[in-house]
Amino acid sequence: MRRFLLFCVLFAAAAAAEFWWLSAPAPVFAANSDAMERGGDASRGKLIFDAGGCASCHAAPGQEDRLALGGGYELKTAFGSFFAPNISSHPDDGIGRWTAADLVNAMQAGVSPSGEHYFPAFPYTTYAHAKPDDIRDLMFYLRTLAPVPGKSKPHTLGFPFNVRRGVGMWKLANFDKAPITADPAQTPEWNRGRYLADALGHCAECHSGRDFMGGIVSKFRYAGGADPEGKDWVPNITQHKDGLLAWSLKDISWTLKTGETPDGDSVGGEMNKVVKNMAQLPDADRDAIAVYIKSLPGLDGPPKPPKK
Repeated sequence: MRRFLLFCVLFAAAAAAEFWWLSAPAPVFAANSDAMERGGDASRGKLIFDAGGCASCHAAPGQEDRLALGGGYELKTAFGSFFAPNISSHPDDGIGRWTAADLVNAMQAGVSPSGEHYFPAFPYTTYAHAKPDDIRDLMFYLRTLAPVPGKSKPHTLGFPFNVRRGVGMWKLANFDKAPITADPAQTPEWNRGRYLADALGHCAECHSGRDFMGGIVSKFRYAGGADPEGKDWVPNITQHKDGLLAWSLKDISWTLKTGETPDGDSVGGEMNKVVKNMAQLPDADRDAIAVYIKSLPGLDGPPKPPKK
């Protein structure tokens, strides 16, 4: 019995040690590194800000200024409620004391300046594919915006989803950090559209089916799925009869600019915020996104739950 108990204790200790090692945060740069503090371009950073949809979540609710980045937006999910943080230049309540490398770590590794995992409600699984220099430029732009006082609420998650260290295990299964490289078989416009959609715009984060742990299911990527907040069904945007097969390139580009759909209707819900961001981009970038989206093969989406 003593040997058995000793074995159990040693096994548990080994398992805990392996969990601790496998789940460790892995930042791109050392905390508070100044490695990205030279060469930033705030004007380019504005384009990254708009393409990345930063205002959609981080603009303080209840006011019209999309550049007042006080946070507070609530994202309700099956795991609990997430509240977007203040990312204004406020030195205490926002990210005014962050280095550009801190922002790269947050957006491309999902790791905070204090060395903790961020929950994947923050779409770093998409931003990880971006160029670090683009994230640096974004930081230089954010520094030009006004500081907004006030911290957002803490997340309200039940156990075990509130254990940040456990996110490290989720990352092992769901986090692909590979950068997006140009496909020489495709046109420059297609490659630009892919980068905007798959590295910055995080279109797949909403328009894909997910598994029970919130990871994107590859066979449902861009094929639509349940709204994380349970309000509706996010549409299929592949070249499927139930998707965008009947849409032209101009239809897609125009909808991204105006919110108006080819059938005379308009987009709703969170897509309204996306349109406000996309409307800030040059026409050429929206056209490039349209070229890429129009190239997506038609996929069947996940089955919808029966209507109650």
